Amino acid sequence: MNEFKGHVGIGPAVEGIALAAHDNFSTRYDLDRDRGIVSRPSHKLYGENYVGRILVLNAAKGGVASAWMLREMVRKEMAPLALLLNDANPVMAQGAAFAQLPLIDRFDTDITAAIRTGDHLHIDPAQGLVRVLR
Repeated sequence: MNEFKGHVGIGPAVEGIALAAHDNFSTRYDLDRDRGIVSRPSHKLYGENYVGRILVLNAAKGGVASAWMLREMVRKEMAPLALLLNDANPVMAQGAAFAQLPLIDRFDTDITAAIRTGDHLHIDPAQGLVRVLR
């Protein structure tokens, strides 16, 4: 079992399936929040359904709208299960806290190279730990 350590995160522990790519992430410009898919054609996960998946991406981008967008996605049940980022900006952290969406960042390795789409993960934000179960 592989285990990765990041910074202490936000939100409850969860288990789920990863959707991973070495690409950046914006709730406003990369996602169709009504259909639950990655909608920016140049994004490496273009066309993929992210709802209920653990999104594993490089860095957060975007501004203050991210906070209310994440919360609205959770309210509509159109959100990822959790976010694992190499680098989350303060706005993304605020948005995850506002939405009560699990988030871990600042890993001891490039998390986008360590985790692959389809990996079954256990996320423990309070410990900053990610375990690949299978």
